Amino acid sequence: MSKQYSPFSKEQLMPKPEMLEIRKQKGELFIGIPKETHLQEKRICLTPDAVAALTNQGHRIIIESTAGDGANYTDSEYSEAGAQISYDAEEVFGCNLILKVEPPSLKEIEYINPQSVLFSALQLKTQNKKYFEALAKKRITAIAFDFISDEHGIFPVVKSLSEIAGISSILIAAELMNNSSVGNGLLLGNIGGVAPPDVVILGAGTVGEFAARSAIGLGAQVKVFDNSVTKLRRLQHNLGTPIYTSTIQPKTLQKALMRCDVAIGAVRGRTRTPILVSDEMVQIMKDGAIIVDVSIDSGGCFETSEVTTHDNPTFVKHGVIHYAVPNIPSRYSRTASLSISNIFTPYLLEIGEEGGIENAARFDKSLQRGMYFYHGILTNRAVADWFSLPYNDINLLVF
Repeated sequence: MSKQYSPFSKEQLMPKPEMLEIRKQKGELFIGIPKETHLQEKRICLTPDAVAALTNQGHRIIIESTAGDGANYTDSEYSEAGAQISYDAEEVFGCNLILKVEPPSLKEIEYINPQSVLFSALQLKTQNKKYFEALAKKRITAIAFDFISDEHGIFPVVKSLSEIAGISSILIAAELMNNSSVGNGLLLGNIGGVAPPDVVILGAGTVGEFAARSAIGLGAQVKVFDNSVTKLRRLQHNLGTPIYTSTIQPKTLQKALMRCDVAIGAVRGRTRTPILVSDEMVQIMKDGAIIVDVSIDSGGCFETSEVTTHDNPTFVKHGVIHYAVPNIPSRYSRTASLSISNIFTPYLLEIGEEGGIENAARFDKSLQRGMYFYHGILTNRAVADWFSLPYNDINLLVF
């Protein structure tokens, strides 16, 4: 018999060992934390304890002097935790990984080195096209912590700050109701033989849930309105107690507002928050009633709301006291800083362990979802659609 011809040699036909990807070596992070310059922003991304955890793993951290003052953390505490204190903002922005609460200004982007990594909020509704063009020019990889979501579709930073805003709204209302403030002397609580105050909450999301939880804890009568029956059911289940819930029907809502002592606006919209309470509906509310419009960050859900500041937080219209300060969590800057830091620190440790943001983003889908720029290439469809910018799928770039 003739020998059968094979296009492969004997060595080529022999089984070979499988070639596996070599895990990247642990990398040293060079983190810069500049001082927040945005009006009344007092939060900071990392607490001294978080800094100590990172420096113990060999990472370098530079913090601009007095950056932690707003959250009552001193330069000395950060220095003892292993951070370097700098008096030069440009030196801090010169690090290859920048951590900020508020998005950087155009001037601050000029300080950032090309190919750096930026962690901050994006606050899409307040941005303009020039911001994204500046990031693209520097080929920056940018991650928005308000876009990071886990495998369950939960946005951990947004949820945490919403919890703070919900609890805060009731505490603020309770403070405004007393005689030493601008209120009519009511106590937001349940006293034997005295009818409890009525609280109306618009919105059954995280802010609404934690506002309701706090109001119920104080003993108030709570009514929650939302157009999503699913959210209202979930709210009832999470609170573990039956409360008044209703879809938003003008007559029903008007009757509730007419009787209430406190109204909380906790509605979110895809673009601007829809106005649910008209000027006429505010006019029929009690004199001295309180409105806390948490939705003012995206326009407000009360027609009478106007943006105020932490220094001058209230105004009176139609006899009703309005509180409409954006960024309520900054009022409780230390708690908010702790919350943000607890979420940031594991991500930073993971990035260091994986040898850099590129490798970490390959395996961590939540980082991918938070990333809106990858080496200057826009990777978030929402941003692209909002500003009519070219878009690339992150999966085609990272893998």
